[in-house]
Amino acid sequence: MKSRVLAAGVLVSGLMALCVQAIAADKTIIVQKGRAFHPGDVTINKGDTLTFTNDDSFIHQIYVDGLFDSEEKAPGENLNETFSQAGTFQVRCHIHPTMHMTVHVK
Repeated sequence: MKSRVLAAGVLVSGLMALCVQAIAADKTIIVQKGRAFHPGDVTINKGDTLTFTNDDSFIHQIYVDGLFDSEEKAPGENLNETFSQAGTFQVRCHIHPTMHMTVHVK
């Protein structure tokens, strides 16, 4: 009986690890540093989430026309945005007009 419980526990642990990997796989981190997005071009799947991390010493306000428009994000703050439709999108910063990146959603 003890070995069955142990085997079930190992199976559940393995399934949980696979679920965590699947969740982590659809989340991409974009770092804002030096008034630029890093990386500046990404390809993701429909339904994936981008996490924008402000690693600059000043605020950013991120937007994609017709998709989202963030509040101001202070240094150290994050913004999570899920891209629920396919297409190519230009991400920009209201505060720094030369700051932009391209997101390709399959």
